[in-house]
This record gives sequence, structure tokens and C-alpha cells, in this order.
Amino acid sequence: MAKLTILVATWGDGLFALTGETRKQEIAGQLVRGLAPDGHGGALAIVGGHALRRRAPNGEWTPVATSEWELACCMVAGGEIYVGTEDARMLRLSKDARLEPLESFDNVAGRETWYAGSAIINGQRVGPPLGIRSLAADTAGTFLFANVHVGGIPRSFDSGKTWQPTIDIHSDVHEVRVHPADPRIVVAAAAVGLCISRDYGETWSVEKDGMHAPYCSAVALSGDDILVSASTDHFASTGRIYRCSIKSCPINSGGVLEAVDNGLPWTEGIADTGCIATDGSNIAVVDKSGTLYLSADFGHTWSCDHKDLPTPSGVLIC
Repeated sequence: MAKLTILVATWGDGLFALTGETRKQEIAGQLVRGLAPDGHGGALAIVGGHALRRRAPNGEWTPVATSEWELACCMVAGGEIYVGTEDARMLRLSKDARLEPLESFDNVAGRETWYAGSAIINGQRVGPPLGIRSLAADTAGTFLFANVHVGGIPRSFDSGKTWQPTIDIHSDVHEVRVHPADPRIVVAAAAVGLCISRDYGETWSVEKDGMHAPYCSAVALSGDDILVSASTDHFASTGRIYRCSIKSCPINSGGVLEAVDNGLPWTEGIADTGCIATDGSNIAVVDKSGTLYLSADFGHTWSCDHKDLPTPSGVLIC
């Protein structure tokens, strides 16, 4: 059986491909973010802030498109490539390989109330600008969700032709995911806790019982489980990964989350947006210190496979 390849993108030192104990740096000296599957066994990534590139299954990287806008995240949905920007624009790749803005996203109701999710630390303002932090969709690419930081989770029911707001923007959402088999189920990691919807984002419940702190920064779906990272704040020195069954966390249930253990300890710093990846029974988690944990059995047992990677911006299982 072939070993998995784990891609770890970093904020300043390129991208690493990890296979077993082998560590290969495929891109060096650049910011890489927005890792996403390309739908054909490869991956997409944003390199240097303005270039979208594709990685083939054999590890070869090729350019897809460039943009004048600062790019933040991307996804493939229904055969189309969507890219979110740091100034909260939505772009779509055209047939002639240009990233063109979707005007419909600029007109979503309530956009004028969105704001940058920064904070004052030691007298200085720090944090990311107003932007699209993550994207999610159903497999057909009909239902689209964009996590705006800070602006809630606008959704589209018609492949991006129109958009509607969902969730209170003050929930301060950091990542959104859609259940691959049931697009009615949408989950989000937010500063207020784990947010769960069972009606395409129309209504939400917030779960935080069982967590040591409610600030959630990453979320993923694995089988019937939701995995979410929690910490006291974005700059916390430690964090924890929690899980709950989708069945035990229905709307208004008060379902309790449980800490993941059996080889996955408290993380060193947070596991940030994009830093939990799943693929079938396989799960990868990378924390702010660059420590990578892997599970091959839906998160029941874990191993620590790599340490001291540069500060990660995301992880993807190939």
C-alpha cells in the first residue's frame, strides 16, 4: 500500500511534501497558503500572495493564474475554481485562465458591516485584514459558502450567481466546512465556539460544552465526527483538538465535545485555519509550532510524525 503524502504550506518558507519519514521542500522561500484538492488527485495553492498554482500527483507544480489582488484561499467546486481575496472579493477562474471577480459577491446584503479581525496587542494593531478566510462547497458546486473574517458566512444556492448572509458576523468565524455527503450540514470554527447548521446555514447552534476554551480556529469532518481546534485566543501557547459526533450535536442539543487523545496531546500553539485535514480514515493536524500529528483510523489513535516545520498556513492529504 502506497504511503500518504502530506503537504504542509508555510507562511514564509514555502511548502513541504512529507511521505513517511521523508521531508521534501517543493517550494522554498515564499508564502504558500490556501491548500485545496484540485479534484484530480492533485492540489491547488496560492504562492507569493498573487499566484495560483497546481500540483500534479507526481509533485510537479505548474502555474494556473495570477492576480493583482492579494489571494487568500481557493477551492474547486463543480469543476470551477473559486478564489477568495484578502479584501473580501470572490474570484472565479475563467476559461482563458483569468481570475475574474464575481460582482454578485460584492452585493451581498450586510457587506457594509464587515470589518477586519484585528486586535490591539502591546499597543499595536495586529491581525489579518478584512478578507475571505476559507471556502467550502458541496461536491456538485451548487451550494457555496465563504467564511469572511469578519463578516459571517455568505452562501450561494446557485453556483455563485447570488449570495445571502448567514450567521451573526460577531461570531467571528475562522473556518467553514460542508459535509461531503449531506450539504445541509455546515460546520464552522468561530471565536464563540463550534457552530453547526443542519439547514444549509439558515440557522445555527453553538457548541462549547466540554472544551477548555471556546475560541475555535479550525474545523474538519471525518466520517460521522466533527473535529475542531480550540484555545483561549489566537495567540495562546497551547491548544486542544476536540471531537463530537454529528449525531450527538444536533441543533439545540447541548451536545458535549470530548478532547481527542491517544497520542494527540495539547498542541503547541493553536491549530489554525486550514491546519486540520481529512481524507477517508486519515487525519492530519499541524500546530503553530510545526508539529504534525497523523491518524489512520478516524482519529482513534495518533502518531507524531514530524516536528519543527516552519510556521504552517495549512495542511492537505494527497
